[in-house]
Order: sequence, then C-alpha cells, then structure tokens
Amino acid sequence: MTVWRTGTATGVGSLPGTDPLEAAKLVLGELPVPHLPELPNRGHLADIAGRGAALLADLHVDVQPTGWRFVPRSSREGRRAKDLLRQDVDALELAAHGSHPEHLKLQATGPWTLATIVELHRGDKALADHQAVADIAQSLAEGLKQHVADVQRRFPSTRIHLQLDEPSLNGVLHAGIPTASGFATLRAPSRQTVRDHLRSALEAHDSTVLHCCARRPPIELLAEATAISVDAAMLDPRDDDALGAALEQGTGLLLGVPRDVKAALQVVGRVRDRVGVRDVTLTPPCGLADDPDARATMAQLTKAAGEL
Repeated sequence: MTVWRTGTATGVGSLPGTDPLEAAKLVLGELPVPHLPELPNRGHLADIAGRGAALLADLHVDVQPTGWRFVPRSSREGRRAKDLLRQDVDALELAAHGSHPEHLKLQATGPWTLATIVELHRGDKALADHQAVADIAQSLAEGLKQHVADVQRRFPSTRIHLQLDEPSLNGVLHAGIPTASGFATLRAPSRQTVRDHLRSALEAHDSTVLHCCARRPPIELLAEATAISVDAAMLDPRDDDALGAALEQGTGLLLGVPRDVKAALQVVGRVRDRVGVRDVTLTPPCGLADDPDARATMAQLTKAAGEL
C-alpha cells in the first residue's frame, strides 16, 4: 500500500523559528510522515531561493543586490546555503536518536520556480533563457540525487520521498513572470517543455511529490510525479476532471486542509464527493513558517487524518 493513504498526515515544508534541532523534534514527534524542516526565518540563505540554490550541482550562485544570480565560481553565500542544509540534516539525524522513521519526506524548490528566482549574468531571470532552464533542471536532478543519498545513508531503513515545490508554475505557464525591467512579462514556454524539465528533475528519485499551492494548479503537469500536493481551497470544480484522471491512474493525493478538525473533514468530504478519491493524505494548506503554534496545527492535522 502506498504511503499516501487515508489516515496519514505530513507537513508541506517550512516551520517557524530558527532552531533546526527543535524543528526536527517537532516533526518527528507530531507527524505520521515527518519531513525535513525548512526554516526560512533564518534569512535568505534558508528560504525557498536559498534552499534551491543549495541543491544545485556544478552551478554556482551568489547573492547580488537584486537577489540570487549565477556566477562562474563558488561563492561564500552559496557555500553558506549548503552549510545550512547540511545542518538541517544533521539536526534531523540527532533528533531521531538512532531510530529510523518508516517514511521521511524531503522538499526542494522545483526547476521552474527556481528559474523564476535566479538571475543570469546579464540580470534577466533564468526563465528568459531556454538553455539556462535546462541546465537548472539537470543540475538540480544531480544535486537531489546526492541529497537523497546522503539522507538515505543516515536513515538506511527509512523510505525517502522527494517533494518539489512549484508555486510559480502557473505564472510560468501563463506568461505571468515579469522581466528584469518589470515593464513586460517573460514568454511562456510550451507545455511540453515545462513537462520535459519537470521530468528531468523528478528522475532524481523514484517516489516524488509535486507541490503547488496556487489557485487552479496545473494538475496534469503535477501528475508527472507519483503524488500531487495541492491546497483544497485553491481547487475549482473545473479541476475535477484532471484531478480525477490523475487519481485514477494511481497518482497519490496530498491535500491541504484547514487546521480545525471539523472543517478539515468537511473539505475532504467535498473533494471526495466531487472526484471520488478514496486515499488522501492531509497537509497544511501551505508552509507553517508564519504559524505561531505549528505544534498545535500538526496535532490537529494528525487528529483529522485519524478521524478519516
């Protein structure tokens, strides 16, 4: 039976605070499927851009006044981002006290969202250059393989799952990403190109999740992974056919629901009624970096999953 089944809950990724050991203890203690916590409150080296930059292999980035930019050689900021990621994995291993969870989820910035963040040498977003996007997808895949292998060595009996976060995917598809000047938007790539580069990154591992918390997420593209993760509040009845088709072919579903147990059960009931889904794993609607009581949120989520 797949891990993404009814009665299971997991996190999306980010948590509040700046202490990786405290965050690791939290996810290991509260969630049926723990995840490697992300702590963006530590600053730009640990947010979605910094975490994505830390996972690139053989591509170097540095922080410029306008944000992350590709550079020809290793930079201090790039090395520091990698160090923070290593510290997070160290903290998770320490918090586990030698025990191995049955399942563990890792998160990473997806290639298309990363291409809307990192700039080329000349200042344009990498999304403006088709070859740059291809390079990001390939570099990310290699970095993710190394990352998964490192975590697997530390937790040899744990089943690892890899989530790629693509909050900017709709913007990419619908030409909604602004140019460097801000006076225009970048041309949308073909849907097949988007699919191909997603596949390149997903090939890093055999159990994958594509997460998009935007309104009307592109379900048919998210279904390139073995499971999709969406916020139930962002779904529209027009998404039902695509969602139903994805689930029918065996794709797992991670569904973002409200914190309140009763409200969460009602949301799941409505989605089930519309698309006929049986197995569903509960998550928060999105990351919990701004949640002052993430522990209670996780506890409520786990309770709701159990009541399903």
